Amino acid sequence: MASHANALGAPTERREGRAKVTGEALYATEYTPPGCLYAWPVTATVARGRIASLDLGAALALPDVVDVLTPESAPRLAASDDATLAVLQDAKVPHHGWPIAVVIAETIEAARAAAEAVRVTYDTEPHESVLGDDPAAAYRPEEANGGHPAERRRGEPEAAFAAAPVRVDVRYRVPPLHNHPMEPHGATANWHDGRLTVYDSSQGSDTVRSVLAELFGLPEEQVTVISEHVGGGFGSKGTPRPHVVLAAMASVHTGRPVKLTLSRRQLTELVGHRAPTDHRLRLGSDDEGTLASVIHEVTTHTSRVKEFVEQAAVPARVMYGSATSLTDHKVAALDVPTPSWMRAPGEAPGMYALESAVDELAYALDIDPIELRARNEPDQEPDSGLPFSSRHLVECLREGARRFGWADRDARPGIRREGAWLTGTGVASATYPVLVSPSRATVTAHPDGLHVVRVNATDIGTGARTVLAQVAAEALGVDVESVRTEIGSTGLPRAPLAGGSSGTASWGWAVHDASRALAGQLRRHTGPLPPDGLTAAADTKGSADQKSPYARHAFGAHFAEVAVDTDTGEVRVRRLLGVYAVGRVLNARTATSQFIGGMVMGLGMALTERGTVDPASGAFIGSDLAGYHVPAHADVPAIEAHWIDERDEHLNPMGSKGIGEIGIVGTAAAIGNAVHHATGVRFRELPLTPDRVHGGLTAPAAAGVTHASR
Repeated sequence: MASHANALGAPTERREGRAKVTGEALYATEYTPPGCLYAWPVTATVARGRIASLDLGAALALPDVVDVLTPESAPRLAASDDATLAVLQDAKVPHHGWPIAVVIAETIEAARAAAEAVRVTYDTEPHESVLGDDPAAAYRPEEANGGHPAERRRGEPEAAFAAAPVRVDVRYRVPPLHNHPMEPHGATANWHDGRLTVYDSSQGSDTVRSVLAELFGLPEEQVTVISEHVGGGFGSKGTPRPHVVLAAMASVHTGRPVKLTLSRRQLTELVGHRAPTDHRLRLGSDDEGTLASVIHEVTTHTSRVKEFVEQAAVPARVMYGSATSLTDHKVAALDVPTPSWMRAPGEAPGMYALESAVDELAYALDIDPIELRARNEPDQEPDSGLPFSSRHLVECLREGARRFGWADRDARPGIRREGAWLTGTGVASATYPVLVSPSRATVTAHPDGLHVVRVNATDIGTGARTVLAQVAAEALGVDVESVRTEIGSTGLPRAPLAGGSSGTASWGWAVHDASRALAGQLRRHTGPLPPDGLTAAADTKGSADQKSPYARHAFGAHFAEVAVDTDTGEVRVRRLLGVYAVGRVLNARTATSQFIGGMVMGLGMALTERGTVDPASGAFIGSDLAGYHVPAHADVPAIEAHWIDERDEHLNPMGSKGIGEIGIVGTAAAIGNAVHHATGVRFRELPLTPDRVHGGLTAPAAAGVTHASR
């Protein structure tokens, strides 16, 4: 048991674990109010155009079918900043998979059968759904995601690159990628007596409530959203998605509760995806490896519904010191579903390309990849000029090298063979920004010794209930077993969503402040506690949202060992190791789980995961788990996650940085670099599937490295 002396940092078991494995924990579509109906979306089968006609006769004639909502019969929605939620409002079809009707029935089987019986004709228009090599329509947006300027320039990077003795000029590609959380997106909506109650699979129920209130013209106090247990999200549940709007529309229309769950195939076109990114990297250095120029240019796609620009060049603004730099984004608006957040948006694809190019430079210079990175450590953030609150990247690299046995590595590529298998090792760095938002929380001390934390946090599988209890226990000076955490409902103090690796930092700050305030009340109180206990509240607005004078980032180092079958092209990852600098680790058990989960997701990015758009139909093909391959148990090797003892006084009262996303950031690059070390062939497009690797083993080497002085 963890006592109050070590409440933070202890490997405390997550307190909802038993409820999850026994089925006691209820997810959004496991609530079934009396009289509940079931809904199933009808989605467009063309890439662009308009609905010409909808024949509902066969669908409405089926048993147990209640109604079919169409753009003519659906409730009208108010205007919203998020055009992806303006469903069933007109006859336009902006992309394949767009909702054009919703069947409502007494059973889910009847709803699905009726959806298949709806007959649709379209007036189609010419479409373009595939990001080409040099899309003519690509433009530079004002901003990439997160408010980052699309372009940042220091000095004259093109001239510095041209003058550099050693130059790397390479192109890397990452395909579309899909979030496939274990729990698909779903909602149960109940419109009753002018109130809307929704159980939603969401990363932030306060945001869902605000948006639903806006869309349906309701005061927020008449909308309740509950997201008590969420089976993964990875960003795809970070903002409201069409499923919750459709469920609410169906309930408003029928006056009965309605349950709607998206099928696995529908997820790829209705909840966002990681947009494909085409990277051009130009690195120029002197013969000793000191960078003179870093140029990272990214082209990606967005939809015509809503602009979303993957900020994949932004990490290059953080990572390495150089005299000059250029980071730039361009985007092409296509007839595709709107891309959205996916674990480490920007950082995951951007660091894959950057860290692969750095590895290429190391080989060109015949310098150890770790040493090259250490030589280009900046003493302040290159882009902003701000001092780092803490930066222990080199320590992570050195500690990882020690644990991995890097010193015994023969740097020559393509020489270690075990029968048909070639083996190799690789390394890559990782970074992720420290993000935090204002939050509210209350903590109550009851006469029986129970302490209750209330905050509308969302646990998407990260163990938030447990860690917040630990934060409160330490601040109160009590045993963690005496603390109960209530989360996941808009009836609780308002809190930001679980995203951007900012959840615990944001909620924990408010919980800490409320707990400290309560501790002060308890010290001053005399006699027994009142029957309702004593309560303290906190709101971190004005403190958590203050602009920091420091550049705040987490860092890490990833190491991989792979084997490549020269007969089939199969890549097997034998070992993965991550070492991180993430401030104070608040729970050793849940932190390890998060790091390893991110690394497994990075393994999938490297070897198996690929979204593919069919140019003829505009549809994502292979859009279920039979066609889109996430890693299975047999794909996952021995994985180790460690961290260094990092003390950073410029973060939050707990001294913590986010950990949910940094585990994925450098993994794909480390694996790709290991495949090069094994084979001597540089593969510059993900995923490294057997067909691609086998073909590359016999193809001529691609150019990309120039030694101007040699």
